[in-house]
Amino acid sequence: MILKMLRDFDDAVSIEVLEDGSYRLGVHIADVSHYVKEGTALDAEALKRATSVYLVRNVIPMLPEKLSNELCSLKPNEDRPTFSIFINLSKRFAVKGYEIAETLINSKRRFTYEEAQKIIETGKGDFSKELQLMHKISKSITLKRLESESLDFDSNEVKFKFDKNDNIIDIVVKHRLESMRLIEEFMLLANKCATQYVNKLSKEIKKSLPFVYRVHDVPNKEKLEELAEFVKQFGYNLKADDKNSLRELLENIKDKPEEFIINDLLIRSMAKAIYSPRNIGHYGLGFFDYTHFTSPIRRYPDLIVHRLLKKYLKPEELSNPHIESIKKDLPDLCRHCSIKEHNAEISERESIKLTQTQYIGEHIGDEYEGIISSVVHFGMFVEIMDILVEGMVRFRDLDDDYYDYDERRKTATGRRKGKSYRAGQKVRVQIIRANMETRKIDFALV
Repeated sequence: MILKMLRDFDDAVSIEVLEDGSYRLGVHIADVSHYVKEGTALDAEALKRATSVYLVRNVIPMLPEKLSNELCSLKPNEDRPTFSIFINLSKRFAVKGYEIAETLINSKRRFTYEEAQKIIETGKGDFSKELQLMHKISKSITLKRLESESLDFDSNEVKFKFDKNDNIIDIVVKHRLESMRLIEEFMLLANKCATQYVNKLSKEIKKSLPFVYRVHDVPNKEKLEELAEFVKQFGYNLKADDKNSLRELLENIKDKPEEFIINDLLIRSMAKAIYSPRNIGHYGLGFFDYTHFTSPIRRYPDLIVHRLLKKYLKPEELSNPHIESIKKDLPDLCRHCSIKEHNAEISERESIKLTQTQYIGEHIGDEYEGIISSVVHFGMFVEIMDILVEGMVRFRDLDDDYYDYDERRKTATGRRKGKSYRAGQKVRVQIIRANMETRKIDFALV
């Protein structure tokens, strides 16, 4: 049974109950390497771009639309070449083994996350039995991962709504659904299995096989110490050199108003995950074996991983001299892909900020509920909770008192009335300025 649930339509999942009551989970990824051959002009352009860039109003794809939206898309009821990882799970959902194979699949249904979520919750709808079983499996996998070394970062995203003339009319928060986590967990597991396969094979043949790892170094201690000082404003204690303390902080802030403020700052305090031919593990996930295998339509490193796995699945290829030349090229390839990914992230953030500023600029004078995200010497950053837009309340715009900033406590206190402001405090604000050129937004307290 093949079910499809992601935006790029390059992956699908399946589940099978075996005779002994155990399970066989399938993660099926579009075989982009079947169409994009090494050394072609198409491959050169894909490498140059290295990633798709998701802007608010459009996408700059890594591959031509004919490939990404048609030939490589796992459309329902159409045969498509795929690369699959079949994961054997015990009755209690422990991983017992896996198999990697080139496959041909025929997807039976494409779900949106919202459709799948409704079926998970109600037990009614297409493939309800399979979806509820996969939900149960994913919850078990998540729990086991979080009980080990994994950090559970959670951040909401915003979605913009436009009218028929492409004018922005609303901003809504996209909350993380259980159906989203289901797919995320299965993709994490597939990425982990693909890496374990290569590392195990290297040990068996006593030869280091070239591979692209997704690595995440330990965080900078100074940055974590700064974060530890910051979260004290919210009443939390963090030991900068203790990963369990980080995990405890993430658990304590769940469903609190300041959750996403602290989550975002925590992520910024972490080292940047990059691509590397040298495996140092992934600190955030707590995995020693990890790569990116599941999105070759939009990430070039995944395409490299597919090509390498295809070679390593054939014993006769393991002694191919070409493997040594790949090893020489990988450092530059990984460096290039990491830089392009970083640039894409910057572009995506700027696109969101620009669109948010445009929206706010059309709501000058409107009032919103917000939370103070931080206090600095010249004002307070406030995030509007309903639409995740951040702006500044400048002390010079406050006419009820003169406010002194306390650097140690990160608070501001009025000289005459003694009113104090700190991070985590809820406030009501009015939009007073929005500068499209600088993308700076100013609020006034109501």
